[in-house]
Amino acid sequence: MNAPAALAHLTPEIALRDVPDALIAALKDRFGANCSTAMAVRTQHGRDESSFDAPPPAAVVFAESTQDVADAVKLASDYSVPVIPFGVGSSLEGHLLAVQGGISIDLQRMNKVLSVNDADLTVTVQPGVTRKQLNEEIKSTGLFFPIDPGADASIGGMTATRASGTNAVRYGTMRENVLGLEVVTASGEVIRTGTRAKKSSAGYDLTRLMVGSEGTLGVVTEITLRIYPLPEAVSAAICSFPSIEAAVRTTIQIIQLGVPIARVELIDVNAVRMVNAYAKLGLREEPMLLMEFHGSPAGVKEQAETVQEIASDHGGNAFEWASTPEERTRLWTARHNSYFAAVQSRPGCRVISTDTCVPISRLADCLLESVAETDASGIPYFLVGHVGDGNFHFGYLIDPNIPEERVKAEKLNHDLVSRALSLEGTCTGEHGVGLHKMDFLVTEAGAGAVDMMRTIKRALDPKNIMNPGKIFSL
Repeated sequence: MNAPAALAHLTPEIALRDVPDALIAALKDRFGANCSTAMAVRTQHGRDESSFDAPPPAAVVFAESTQDVADAVKLASDYSVPVIPFGVGSSLEGHLLAVQGGISIDLQRMNKVLSVNDADLTVTVQPGVTRKQLNEEIKSTGLFFPIDPGADASIGGMTATRASGTNAVRYGTMRENVLGLEVVTASGEVIRTGTRAKKSSAGYDLTRLMVGSEGTLGVVTEITLRIYPLPEAVSAAICSFPSIEAAVRTTIQIIQLGVPIARVELIDVNAVRMVNAYAKLGLREEPMLLMEFHGSPAGVKEQAETVQEIASDHGGNAFEWASTPEERTRLWTARHNSYFAAVQSRPGCRVISTDTCVPISRLADCLLESVAETDASGIPYFLVGHVGDGNFHFGYLIDPNIPEERVKAEKLNHDLVSRALSLEGTCTGEHGVGLHKMDFLVTEAGAGAVDMMRTIKRALDPKNIMNPGKIFSL
């Protein structure tokens, strides 16, 4: 299986559709001050963390309720104008760009935790709730929500992109942890999918269809999630290695032996150097695994001893353990600050981020070949990865004023995805398709599967107003 021959999406395809003055007037009449056409507001809502640029949306509606969302979508539908949901703007693949014009619906004010059902281990939230906010509000119950993509993303955005992150190796992704949704459809109708029951055989699984649809089928306005008891004991550790290969081989052995590790993250020497400078840390500047263990005190101790023995066999050294929340936070600062540390390391740069995921048995093959290729390119980069589930990210740091760097970085990404697909992996483990992975989706899923996706899209969104131009072209 090979990736597309041409470099995909060096620039997004812009095909602006008309936004009539009558629609803007109707939105302002309905929403008053909660509808803005100010350029500063529009620009803010027309950018995410991707390396792409596009004209901003024509207007921004700040929704405060499901009814607000429904009314805004109905008005947009009346005029066949695109609608783009907006969370906190942390997506990486151009999801928020108004490539066909239209209006942005900002969901950040819909930020209430609606119900906590601790006996059933479920919680229902509005889409603007962020993952940190959710955990702060439910910590008194002794429960937590484990999905951690690093950024303090909104739950709505995490649902839309089928996010995962550092805890996925133990707790799964948003796919496994979303039980039900409230969704505003392209016609402005409000529907519910799923229930709080842990399983169901009732009809089509519309919840799974909406999770990962990237705003192209509807606007999510409520999410019911699984939550988990806080572990009795938590211990974290960092371990340095003489090479990336040694760190990866350690990870593969940990997973294949069935050690129930909660997190195992790789950061390369470039990322370590960047976070040391950014956060004034003194981490050893070698490839590093960051690990976390959850369970009973005896279980955590056993897991940690097993992992330390495996790591030692592969040259792991300089183990540093942490059992208090403060110590764990310090150790995880390196991972969570890696993106911002990298951006600061080359002022004015833009980041092209990769997102491949391969079967754990093929991780070393894919990652090591990609590291060698990237080293040879001369492009500044950093590497981090949720390597416990075979997912890793290169961040290529390019100067936007040097087009040759963009071309070179996209070629690296193209070759990396080709390699991952040939190893039965995927072009995107968690960031989503957006604009950047559209051509790769056809290669990965097959033309027939993408045609079926288009059929679903046309049936549910006949006017093609829901975040058009993303995932695939119509």
